[in-house]
Amino acid sequence: MIWQVVAAIPVGKVATYGQVAELAGVPGAARLVGRCLSQLPEGSRLPWFRVINASGRISLPVGSEGYHRQVKLLQEEGVAVLNGKIRLADFRW
Repeated sequence: MIWQVVAAIPVGKVATYGQVAELAGVPGAARLVGRCLSQLPEGSRLPWFRVINASGRISLPVGSEGYHRQVKLLQEEGVAVLNGKIRLADFRW
């Protein structure tokens, strides 16, 4: 169910790990969401990059390849990312 919720996040919007867990029927399981997304197969088309932490930040290590990839993919969809942070008031699903 987690993957279905992530797949439903609209282009140009983000959701938090906790929000995805809640919508997937496993409230309080934000870490489970992160674990599921970290195990996606290479080349997966699931929009994992639309999931961020509760404070509106990208959870991947700053400067890592994954971090830069997530920022790039979000910006391509029109999501404003400033120093790894997204304004949830503007972009939360």
